[in-house]
Amino acid sequence: MNILFVSLGCDKNLVDSEVMLGLIREKGYQITNDEKEADIIVVNTCCFINDAKEESINTILEMAEYKKTGKLRGLIVTGCLGQRYKEDIQKEISEVDAILGTSSYNEIVNVIERIMEGEKTVSIKEPEEISFVNTERINTTGGYFSYLKIAEGCDKHCTYCIIPKIRGNYRSVPMERLMKEAESLVRGGVKELILVAQETTLYGKDIYQEKALPKLLKELCKIEGLNWIRILYSYPEEITDELIEVIRTEDKICNYLDMPIQHASDTILKKMGRRTNKEELIQIITKLRNKIPDIALRTTLITGFPGETEEDHEELKEFVKDMAFDRLGVFTYSKEDDTPAAKLKNQIHKHIKKRRQAEIMELQQNIAFEHAKDMIGKKLKVLIEGKLPEDAMSDQSSEKQEPLMENGSVYIGRTYMDAPNVDGYIFVQARGELISGDFVDVLVTDAKEYDLIGELL
Repeated sequence: MNILFVSLGCDKNLVDSEVMLGLIREKGYQITNDEKEADIIVVNTCCFINDAKEESINTILEMAEYKKTGKLRGLIVTGCLGQRYKEDIQKEISEVDAILGTSSYNEIVNVIERIMEGEKTVSIKEPEEISFVNTERINTTGGYFSYLKIAEGCDKHCTYCIIPKIRGNYRSVPMERLMKEAESLVRGGVKELILVAQETTLYGKDIYQEKALPKLLKELCKIEGLNWIRILYSYPEEITDELIEVIRTEDKICNYLDMPIQHASDTILKKMGRRTNKEELIQIITKLRNKIPDIALRTTLITGFPGETEEDHEELKEFVKDMAFDRLGVFTYSKEDDTPAAKLKNQIHKHIKKRRQAEIMELQQNIAFEHAKDMIGKKLKVLIEGKLPEDAMSDQSSEKQEPLMENGSVYIGRTYMDAPNVDGYIFVQARGELISGDFVDVLVTDAKEYDLIGELL
């Protein structure tokens, strides 16, 4: 039997998909990438913001068409959209045979078997606890990096966010389970582990009565064969001196921190239900840079939150300029049903949201380009991810740009400053052959917008 899997949304969702793929493989089913050959299609969905919701719905409808044109016998919806809109999906999309929410993905094989036996509209009750399965995940990220989800859910209840209602309260994964999973991933060739959760900094508070992220990091650093550990989604108010010291002193931990702050106006931060104010944000950013001078800081912002004035927007722009983040992403506010922010007055028109987003991105672009230029002449350790095809190399050559390299090959890699899929790359010029997954020393020779160019040392 052939199973096709479509995974949408965030890296935390991807981990769930990889667990389900592991269960499917363990059962002996074949995994296919051809929709027309699939007996079962699973769509692991997202609905964090409206764009993600639309992508999930459109993907489900697209896959449903294969019940007419292929050999498809079952269509399963999993993940956040299924958790939040189960009844609506059952009512509006009759081609869907089963829906699994965010806590029942360990039932995927059971559901597949029931569909293949002819059962229609398979229903599974969602458990309140995290699903733990004793199976090896299928790493879908290419083999050299992988995400390690250290907790599920969130207790923060920011006024714009639906996640606590979809994924429940914050629940840490026991450390011994994480260590076994990490060791298994490294045995499979993973060189970089990326720690993710809705909030990584609170890890362990629920099961160990303390913030145990520093302890977990120290244990992960002991794994032989693991080169890099990267931390994402660290809320600023939960970053402790102990965590900073572990990042500073442990060589395997990248001097990189993803710290979503969302805004800098105290008025808007309060309306968002955030736990920090502007002055506290400045203090933690200053402390991080003083303690770890070469740290790369990434953040995310929201423009057009209800009631955001032009003064609030200008204050945010000034903050971005002053803080000069190494990496920054900007989302427009998405009005989500069943959130307190959806009921606020003074909702902002989408054109204003987009304009404010574009202004901040233009400002950040100049900051990022300057950061890239500052790297010229520095030596960096680079994780090689692949070889740039010859035709891509020729595309680099235009009236505005010189070719990357006339003789030899160009490889794509990442530095400690770059998380996969969200940050930039470094293009490494080499006359010999490099192997994907290797770490090499590179001298930065040039900068092209967000990306760097370097020569193998």
